[in-house]
Amino acid sequence: MRVRKAVFPAAGWGTRFLPATKAQPKEMLPVVDTPAIQLVVEEAVRAGITDILIITGRNKRSIEDHFDRAVELEMFLEDKGKFDELKQMRSLSEMAEIHYIRQGEALGLGHAVGMAEMHVGGEPFAVLLGDDLIHHSVPLLAEMLRTYETHGRSVIAGMEVPHEDIAFYGCITPESVDEHLARVVSIVEKPDPAEAPSDLAAIGRYVFSPDIFSTLRQLKPGRGGEIQLTDAINIVAQEQTVYAYRFDHGRFDVGNKLDYLKATVELAIERDDIGPAFRRYLADVVARNDR
Repeated sequence: MRVRKAVFPAAGWGTRFLPATKAQPKEMLPVVDTPAIQLVVEEAVRAGITDILIITGRNKRSIEDHFDRAVELEMFLEDKGKFDELKQMRSLSEMAEIHYIRQGEALGLGHAVGMAEMHVGGEPFAVLLGDDLIHHSVPLLAEMLRTYETHGRSVIAGMEVPHEDIAFYGCITPESVDEHLARVVSIVEKPDPAEAPSDLAAIGRYVFSPDIFSTLRQLKPGRGGEIQLTDAINIVAQEQTVYAYRFDHGRFDVGNKLDYLKATVELAIERDDIGPAFRRYLADVVARNDR
């Protein structure tokens, strides 16, 4: 069955980027000149997703405003003859059918995903986390959707991370199927590295069958007193096959300050408008600081 819906949990506080996120959502932090959440929405659209549900919370209204029409701004741009910018602004409200629902209390990622049940209905769906940016050259989501459509089973993205970093992720115990695909034997949330069964981390892209909702409804709070999506995946994996789709590059954790800077630099140097000058500037900065 073709996957046409995606869920974007965006209700978190973004504490790792305080004070910048005190008055604006972390999802709206710009990577060069584009909010992070827009880059993730564009990724979903490139993969063929046409229906998007964003789970928001308090102080997240700017996300809705960003993807809405801004008639006064459009009129201003048209009057000034800024037609490229006008086209860009109009495309934001036309790239997909975008819906919103508010998570009244931050009870965990599993709780946020569970709130999408009525919208998703009985269809398979993708979940994309805005903290994880995937470079546009890496067709990760498209490959995961293809895997789901081939096998009819849930698929999560998996990436090897440094052993000491596995404590920040859901940790997958894999059973290899082929070069990219593994069966999820089990998955545990943020294990102590000394007890971690592997270094294969669950990264913020998922494709689920609607069966996940019945598991989420029955789930008790786990680590941190929250409804953990990882716990639900682990339960499902004991009852039916869940796949991990392995990839090894093109991911930026923009909730991490260093990765946020890496994403900004790498995407900037690729651009035709500022890339050449920015590359020269970076080379000069490195040369000066190496003296």
